Amino acid sequence: MAKRSIDRAKAAKKDEFYTQLEDINNELRHYREHFRGKTVLCNCDDPRVSNFFTYFAYNFEFLGLKKLITTCYKNQDMDLFSQNKSEQAVYLVYEGDKNGNTIPDAEEIGVKPLKGDGDFRSKECIELLKEADIVVTNPPFSLFREYIGQLMEYGKKFIVIGNVNALSYKEIFPLVQSNKVWLGASIHSGDRKFWVPADYELKAAGCGIDDNGMKFIRVKGVRWFTNLDYKERHENLILYKSYTPEEYPRYIN
Repeated sequence: MAKRSIDRAKAAKKDEFYTQLEDINNELRHYREHFRGKTVLCNCDDPRVSNFFTYFAYNFEFLGLKKLITTCYKNQDMDLFSQNKSEQAVYLVYEGDKNGNTIPDAEEIGVKPLKGDGDFRSKECIELLKEADIVVTNPPFSLFREYIGQLMEYGKKFIVIGNVNALSYKEIFPLVQSNKVWLGASIHSGDRKFWVPADYELKAAGCGIDDNGMKFIRVKGVRWFTNLDYKERHENLILYKSYTPEEYPRYIN
């Protein structure tokens, strides 16, 4: 049986999947009231090209954010897919519009070097995590257990992307069972398109190259995971039929 894209990526630890802006917007619009006065951290993103940074920077005043921090793993190249060639990484702190045009201009955005490689588990990245109120990103699927464990350890609110199979992980299922983590609002079924680095092999059905020459893959079973509440979680299901034992017989198999 041919392996799925997500399985091959996990086996090779090549899960640099870059989230589409449309998917970010469709999910985060459900949490707008949570962001006012908060510091947001995107700690698996190149701050100069990440769509997570784009969303929060351009909606900084609208959301009423206090601060936006983004960090990047082993990347100093302006190219989106730099192959993590640099051992030193960068981070960015954006504190909103300064010249009144409500646009994040270059002079308002300063890219700063990290001492290490930008791994979310490193000491300096943990210090940035401690400063944040909400974490929003697309973490490596191969490190999802460890990533969620760190967020829970430091008591952080979060909205992150993962695979639905993570619900069955022994580290994740108890969190769902105890109502500490739940699925997000916007993705319920189907697959999602992600950009991938130029050297990524496009072997699965549905993969290709878009009009801008960017490689993409389609990953099935993608879900948002969060511990931020949203109103749709509390809406009653509209029932259109009553239960009767004749129409719904019991079976013992």
